[in-house]
Amino acid sequence: MADFIPILLGSDINVYGMARSFNEAYGIHVQAIASVQLAATRYSKIVTVETHAGFDADPVFMQVMRQKEAEFADSKKPVILIACGDGYAELLSKHKEELSKHFIVPYIEYDLLQKLISKENFYQVAEEYGLPYPKTKIITLADFKAENYLDIPFNYPVELKPEDPVSWLNVQFEGRKKTFTIKSEEELADIVGKIYNNGYKADLILQDFIPGDDSNMRVLNAYVDQNHHVKMMCLGHPLLEDPTPQSIGNYMAILPAYDQKLYDQVKNFLEQINYVGMANFDIKYDVRDGQYKFFEINLRQGRSSFYVTLTGYNLAKWYVEDYIDKTLADKEVVYGNEDPSKRVLWLGLPKKLFGQYAVDNAAKREADQLLDAGRWGTTVFYDRDKSVMRWLLMKHMYNGYKKRYKTYFEVNKGQFFEKN
Repeated sequence: MADFIPILLGSDINVYGMARSFNEAYGIHVQAIASVQLAATRYSKIVTVETHAGFDADPVFMQVMRQKEAEFADSKKPVILIACGDGYAELLSKHKEELSKHFIVPYIEYDLLQKLISKENFYQVAEEYGLPYPKTKIITLADFKAENYLDIPFNYPVELKPEDPVSWLNVQFEGRKKTFTIKSEEELADIVGKIYNNGYKADLILQDFIPGDDSNMRVLNAYVDQNHHVKMMCLGHPLLEDPTPQSIGNYMAILPAYDQKLYDQVKNFLEQINYVGMANFDIKYDVRDGQYKFFEINLRQGRSSFYVTLTGYNLAKWYVEDYIDKTLADKEVVYGNEDPSKRVLWLGLPKKLFGQYAVDNAAKREADQLLDAGRWGTTVFYDRDKSVMRWLLMKHMYNGYKKRYKTYFEVNKGQFFEKN
């Protein structure tokens, strides 16, 4: 029996990936707490989701957590809290002092979180520590009202995205997307007008568009121990994204990758800012200057981060070795995927769709070789968690991508496959 108890916060595919990581490493069933039950964790034998309406915000969050404090008061096993979404990571950081009296809370202090969770503030920190990022202009509601936002310091096309993804969920209009690729001043004026005229009040992030298709993207997960030392980094090479407007940016295929220069850059950054816990970066290679540009840092593992476990660097073990076994401090840094023979392709959609829609390039051909060799996997299809109901639901979820790609791929193709 494991001598610790993990509690995951959320119920999405990220939660299932973490539950599976714990189950693979330690053979345990995992508890999760969420505001709603989502499909990825439904009908599972390895994770049970306890739902509480409003759990994803205060005051319900702390009301439930205080109930959990009482529930585990007599337990001799330490309890680790792991967030699987930005909101939960923010709540754990905000209440870290109180929660740490009863639980292990492997998250940064709230003042640092406030600097990093905002894209606008993250770019300021990146500037301070020399981390490259796309040229950026901030558009405010006041700028929109004053009609002085169209003067931009870079050329079209540009990328436009909301600074506040939470309030963005409540903004609805025809053509709404998670992020926009805009090719003219007229289009920029039209989109910004729709956004602010439909109730959005926070800032907008306008950025220089980095040319290149999905294969120029990178995703990097890192674990930093409680002494602020990086202990693991695992680079992924996304080959395909979700084409749905509300989900653009969600990776659907990731090939493990290796880049020591990039690893060193991220290691220096995280250690200089005294980071703690898991971090996830979205990055794109800019052929114009040969630099990787950092879009954002997620203060937890990413939704597709099971690729890290799949390729041999189990996500759960870093927490356990750090806080339970207390052996991680003496171990060397793991720079993931240096050996190509151990790489495994991660897919978040059917193989046929990957073959049909991914760009034909060297990385795609490497991925095809892994598929032919049987060296690939998914997050949600797990041999130890089989049941008829779960299999049917997961197949339905995966098959749903056929309609998504048929409906949206050609519409958004320019956003994914803008050539240099």
